Amino acid sequence: MVTPVFRILDYHKAREFYIDWLGFRIDWEDQPAQGPVYFQVSRGDFVLHLSAHTTDSCAGARARVEILGLPAYHHQLTTKDFPHKRLAMAPAFWNKRVLEMEVYDPFGNCIVFCELDILSVSS
Repeated sequence: MVTPVFRILDYHKAREFYIDWLGFRIDWEDQPAQGPVYFQVSRGDFVLHLSAHTTDSCAGARARVEILGLPAYHHQLTTKDFPHKRLAMAPAFWNKRVLEMEVYDPFGNCIVFCELDILSVSS
């Protein structure tokens, strides 16, 4: 299992984005009184570490995750009242049978959700 680490700059913005909007859950967190926060979030089988440590990753990282039901998830996100709605779902330029949706967090990190388009495979 590979676990991407995304750099975050604000704990509350990260929670709002990943938990409230994307629907991830917090699995655990380490937030010492005098130190930066580090926590794990997940959605289904996708696990992501979010870190405010200056030595962990840098803003602007990218991770890909395969999910089932991408059109339904896309619809769910676009119907929520949330300012981070830069969402487009489209076939991948490298394979028209793969649907992709890029989601950028407030820190410039990107998750590319993708799903093999079953309908175009069978036709």
